[in-house]
Amino acid sequence: MLQEQDSVIVRNMKSEVSRVPDLERELKRLREENAFLRETRENSSLLKEEVEGLRKKVERLEQAREDLLNMELQREKLVANLQAWENLGQNTGLNIRKPEDLSREVIDIQQREINFKQQNYTLTSSSGQNSDFYKKEIEQNRRCLGRNRVKSSICLESYIKHSEQYQDHDPIMQGCLPSNPWITDDSQYWSMNSDMVAMPTRLRVERWGFSFMELLNDPMGLRELMTYLEKEFSAENLCFWQACEDVRHGETSKINSKVDEVYKQFLAPGASRWVNIDSKTMEKTLIGIKRAHRFVLDDAQLHIYFLMKKDSYPRYLKSDLYKNLLAKAIVPQETKKSVFPFMRRQRHSSPSPAMVSHAGDDDGKEKAPGVQQQSQA
Repeated sequence: MLQEQDSVIVRNMKSEVSRVPDLERELKRLREENAFLRETRENSSLLKEEVEGLRKKVERLEQAREDLLNMELQREKLVANLQAWENLGQNTGLNIRKPEDLSREVIDIQQREINFKQQNYTLTSSSGQNSDFYKKEIEQNRRCLGRNRVKSSICLESYIKHSEQYQDHDPIMQGCLPSNPWITDDSQYWSMNSDMVAMPTRLRVERWGFSFMELLNDPMGLRELMTYLEKEFSAENLCFWQACEDVRHGETSKINSKVDEVYKQFLAPGASRWVNIDSKTMEKTLIGIKRAHRFVLDDAQLHIYFLMKKDSYPRYLKSDLYKNLLAKAIVPQETKKSVFPFMRRQRHSSPSPAMVSHAGDDDGKEKAPGVQQQSQA
């Protein structure tokens, strides 16, 4: 068994030994190929450098050829310009003999071109302004044509109605009762028509029925309306209107605090005096409150104003409170005048400057003859 293994090993070794010459030949061949490849690589790099050098040389030659061509074209242009220069004086009729003459003429032409452009711009701008002006005029006339016009008869009729309605309340047309404080010393008219009195005059109460704004503009009328609405348990609308007026006409430094107070008292959910405003107006008002200013509550105030004008105001005019006040209102009696008013001088009155000047002139005229007589004597 061992002998067989040894024999196998010996045979393998002999076969390996027999392959040694072949391996040496293969190694020699590989060394030769390696040397060949090294030489080939070196030759290839040299060839690449040579090719790169030739390519750059060709580029330089092409650039030189292109420059030469450009120089030839430039020379032709210069020749053409020279010929044009020689013929310029003859063709244009200008006295051009030197380059300075040409520069002077060019500057003159440029100046004339600038002047022409300015004139053209002026004409264009004026025409543009005129067109804009006439366009605005046309647009304004179109708006005027589309506007609703009131006939003069209807307009005059409304003026007549207004004049007839306010005729009894005009102190110039009907006089003042009990007397005119502008020409007398009696101030009873001012006392009877002050903001707050125990009992107003009949003319004052009648005027409340002309319009809702007449009632609101009178402090006493506003107080009487508040009294009526409190009895009806519907005074929150009028309170809200007054609060909006306070915000609109109040101090600028207190606008934010007043707007917050109005929101908490009248607009917030569950407020103590919540007012009924439509959703669109409420949404717009709540957005504006975030950046409060004195006109932020105008839409809500106008909405409440029309509600009171359509509902609260007619009910107040039909109420017993207004009717009783109208029945008990004072009708002042006219103050008796003196039989001979020219015999009585008004107190605290001063003569007119015109009368004083005329009196002075008359005195001077009367004194003048006396002075002349004395001078003659």
